[in-house]
Order: sequence, then C-alpha cells, then structure tokens
Amino acid sequence: MRHRPRNATPAVAFSLVLTAAALLFHPAADAQTNTNDGVLVQMKQAFQRGDKARLSALLPQARGHALEPWAAYWELKARLQEASPNEVQDFYARYPGTYQEDRLRNDWLLLLGQRRDWDGFAANVAGFRMGDDPQVRCYAILADTLRSGTATQAQADEVRRDWLGQKEADDGCLTAADRMVASRLMSPNDAWKKARLAIEANRPQAARGAVAIAAPDALPLFEELNASSAKFLTGRAFVAAKSRKELVVLALVKVAIADPDMAAAQLDSKWGPMLSAEERNWVWGAIGRASANKLSPQAVGYFANVTKNSDLSDDMLGWRVRAALRAGQWKDVTPAINAMSDAAQLDPTWVYWKARALSAAGGDERRAQARELYASIAGSRGFYEMLALEELGQRIMAPTKPAPLTPEEKAAARSNLGLNRGLYAIAIGLRSEGTREWNYSTNLHDKGGMDDRALLAAADFACQREVWDRCINTSERTKGVVDADQRFPMPFHDTVLRKSQDIGLDPAYVYGLIRQESRFIMDARSGVGASGLMQVMPATARWTARKIGMTDFTPGQINDRETNITIGTNYLKLALDDFDGSMALAAAAYNAGPGRPRNWRNGPVIDAAIWAENVPFSETRDYVKKVLANTTNYAAVISGKPQSLKERLGRVGPRNAAEPEPNKDLP
Repeated sequence: MRHRPRNATPAVAFSLVLTAAALLFHPAADAQTNTNDGVLVQMKQAFQRGDKARLSALLPQARGHALEPWAAYWELKARLQEASPNEVQDFYARYPGTYQEDRLRNDWLLLLGQRRDWDGFAANVAGFRMGDDPQVRCYAILADTLRSGTATQAQADEVRRDWLGQKEADDGCLTAADRMVASRLMSPNDAWKKARLAIEANRPQAARGAVAIAAPDALPLFEELNASSAKFLTGRAFVAAKSRKELVVLALVKVAIADPDMAAAQLDSKWGPMLSAEERNWVWGAIGRASANKLSPQAVGYFANVTKNSDLSDDMLGWRVRAALRAGQWKDVTPAINAMSDAAQLDPTWVYWKARALSAAGGDERRAQARELYASIAGSRGFYEMLALEELGQRIMAPTKPAPLTPEEKAAARSNLGLNRGLYAIAIGLRSEGTREWNYSTNLHDKGGMDDRALLAAADFACQREVWDRCINTSERTKGVVDADQRFPMPFHDTVLRKSQDIGLDPAYVYGLIRQESRFIMDARSGVGASGLMQVMPATARWTARKIGMTDFTPGQINDRETNITIGTNYLKLALDDFDGSMALAAAAYNAGPGRPRNWRNGPVIDAAIWAENVPFSETRDYVKKVLANTTNYAAVISGKPQSLKERLGRVGPRNAAEPEPNKDLP
C-alpha cells in the first residue's frame, strides 16, 4: 500500500534485544562480554553523519562487543582517505574472515585504484573474497595489463561487460575501457553504445565519460545536447562525421524518452536518411520502447521500422515482445527473443513467452519445441515456472519436504559467527548491517556460497529467531530441494486467517502480499512512509478506518499488529472489489496506487499474465507477479490440494462503463 514504487527499508526497533544477549561474538565469550548495544547504535549514527571524532571517541567502549568488527569498520572507513597501509593491514589481521574485513578490503582497493597505486592494489586484491564489485574487477585488469605491458581480448571482453552493465559513472571501468580502446581491443563503437545506454538510464555523467573516450573533441556538443536535446536537433542541418551522427542518436533518444511520437516524426522527416541503418534501428528501438512503456498501440508500428533485431539492446527487445503480446502479434515474439543475448534468452520470462509464441504458431514441430521449453523451466519456484507447469497439464503442489536437518547441521549454523553477528545486529536495530553480514555469510564467504543443506540449516536458525526475511531469502537460494515451511511461513496465523475470512478474503492472497511487502517484519517502514506487516500508508489507513467504521483509529496504531492487519486486509478487499475481483489489478493498486492500474487496464482484453508483463513500472511488474506466485504457493500449502495460477490470473480489460465504481475514492 505504498502507492509509489520504492523498495522497503525495514528497521527493527532497539527494544528487540531479548534474543541478542544469547548471540555472542565468540563461542568462548564469557560473562564479561561487552553488551553495550547503545554504543553500536550511536556509532552507526555518527558514521552516517561522517563524525570521525565521535567514532574515535566511542570505539574503545565497543571493544569486546559482539559487533566490534562493525564499530572498528565504521571508525576506519570514515577516515580511510588518511589511513596508512599498516592500519588497514592491522584491521585485516584483527578481524580475519569477517564480512567487515572483506568490506574494508573492497573500499581500500577502490581507493588504491583511484590513486593508481598498482603495487598496493596487487598486494591486496588476492585476498578479496567477495569479488562482486565490477569496478574492482576493472581495476584488477588494468593493474594486470600495466604490469605485463599487454592486454588480452578476454580481458577486454570482461571490461566491456562490466562497463556496459554499470549505470553510474565510475573511474575503474572507465579507465580500463579507455585503455582497451587505445589498445584497439575495444572499439569506439563500444564507447558510443555505453553513451547511448547511459543516456537512456538518465546518467549524463556516465555518458559524458564514454563520449570523452569515443570522440573527446565532441564534448562541447555533448554538453549542448545534454542541456537541451530539442534545441540541439533544431540547430543541426546536416551531419556526416561518425561522432556527429552519434550525438544526433543521443539527442533523439533523449527526445524519445519524453515524447516518442515527436522523436518518430523527427527521425522520419529529417534525420533518418543521415544515419546508418544500425543507428536508425537503435533510435527506432528507443522510440518503440518508450511508446510501449506508455502502453501506446503505436509501439508495434514503431518497432516494425527496425530492420535488424540484433541492433537493439535486450531491454528494447523485451519491450518489443511486450508490445507484441499486448497487440496479439505472436509472430513478432520469437524473432525478438531470439535476438536477445544468451543470458537474457535463459530468463524464464522469455523462455515462457517464446514457448507460447511457438504454440500459437501451430504445427507439431513447433508444439514439440514449446513443450521442451516449458519443461526446461517448469516448477513452483516462480511466476513463469508455474505457468509453464500448467501448460504441461500439471498444477502447483506443495513440494516434498526435504529430509530433516541433523543436530550437527543445526549446530553448524548456530555456531557460525557471521550468522550470529547478523542476527545480533538485526536484533538491536542495525537491520541493514545485519542483513549484509548474513548474506555475506551464506552467499560469499566461501566460494560458491553454502550448499543446500547448510542453507536450510541457516534458514532454520533465522526461522527459529523469527527473523522471517532471512529465513525466507536464505531458503529461496537452495537449488535441489525446497522447504515450503521456510519459504512460505505463516506467522500470526490465527489473526491473518480470522481477519481475512471475516471479510471474505482468501488468506493465501493476504499471506502472498505480506510476504512480498514486508517479509513479515512487524515494524518494517518504507522510504515513502508505509508501515508494518502490510505496509500501510498513514493517509490510506485513515481512509480505510473511516470506510470500515473504525471510529477509534489513531495514526499511532498503525504499527499495532492487529490493527495493521485489519486495515491492510480491508483495504485489499476494497481494492479487489474495485477491480472486479482481479487479484493482479488489486495487487498493482496496493503497490502503486489505484489510479495507475485503472489507466493500465484500458486497451484490449488480454490474459492477465500479458497485462502483468506490460506493467510500465519494473517494481510493480515484479511485485504483481511475485504476489500472485506467492498466493498460489500459499494456497497449495494451506489446502494441501493442487492449485492453479492461471485461474487466479484470469483476463484483464477495461471496466464495464455501465457498472458503477464500488470505491471511486479509493486512495
């Protein structure tokens, strides 16, 4: 009920320390262990303010605390620019194998790269366990090429992947890309592609850096187009040089984002003949994507101007597929998916829609190919996996429970220091820190992460502590087994069932939504002010309370569990009634506000799966699919009977104008 797509940033209240005292930094810790949790909270606040003096003053009080590595990390990180290499090495030695050691190593490597201290970089990078920072990877390649005097094509390919995959401007990959272009292992065209992607992502600084590599003399013109693309295009009559054409492409892409029809008119009337076929295709792809994102029926026509699908980015091709699905143009689906990168084609989203397109084309051979594709993803793990399973004639069942954890497996999780520190941090209100340390311990501390049995044991540890988000997320990482009790827990069972059934709402739908909204974190709070299990906005809570006759409601009650569930379930039921019982539309309304899905439903009557895939906001699109998949899994667990996601989806189309709107004032 956030009414503006934004990831929730939940925090646990400081008062939840009842379990923390049992979680010790070291198994051998005795009664003298420092449990002054307030010092850690104060240090986090000082770190956020950049108060170096306060951090240094508080650090002695944190010595011996279970979360001492965090305290020491904040203190050193705050003054890392002035720190000596010896201080960094001392930190590594004091906290070996911890998340904080690897986190500081990551920070130090970035600083060494910025300073061009390649000897220092080489001395530190070998111990970097996470290895998940693209900029560090680019610096590592740069350091290696400078040391050896040569670069390989494989190194250039890795730099290209990392550079094109980053949205923000960064020194590491930019510098490495510059060297690879100078060595002719990457082309200036790679830099222009980076500039295009950066402009599309509204990252002008990243685009500027790419232009500086491709054509440094074009920077003044780039600044001009970045200030006003329309003015830039008006002031140009003819372009011949490659750099000038590319600048026109960037300007047209900027226009397309705001007004795809205007960009199309410009390309048709003036600029098309001056650009290369590849450049025209890219601009038409940008225009088609922007039009499809606005759910315009013209999107299919714009995409039809593309003469070569492989000239488009994966994102453009994804929107080409969505526009084709919405228009019922199944013949356009398979060619667009086939032009995607190998990695994108493996995404269950595009595997499923390619299979649907092959089925729609008819013929025994195509239907057999479709069945093979469905079988390659079918299961109960996600939205498209479930739909594929149903296309094969099966329904969603609760998975077979894995073998019980042994006492030794449970003990290994409970003695894992990283997991303990993670839970302790969460318990005293340092949820972000606790989550990061927990994730590091399960995913990155050891190469390849924990195996399935260790993940189940770690998830069990979190479940027993009622830290439901870590319980769910950890269990979701298992590959060979599925523990439905961990993945789909039902905290507050009696309250949720009673409140749901009292108003005729499916409890599985409520659980599916709560799981996505808050992961059952009671005092979760989003960046836009939504609170509690069901992420209720204050204004929406007041409206719903009035609507259901809750005369004694006050804003302070929003985090009361019973009240939060009462308000949330009633709002969801009102939204469901307003959207003709469509779970997909009501879920979209809960996430993005009812006004948007009211507009998004206008157009053709289509499968709700096609409608959901065309939701313009990526967060809401993902949200709707996950809520419906969650709901189906919960229904299978609760009922013990086979379930259908397709039946819950149904079809979506415009509201019947002859029928009155049940809740026209739904906020």
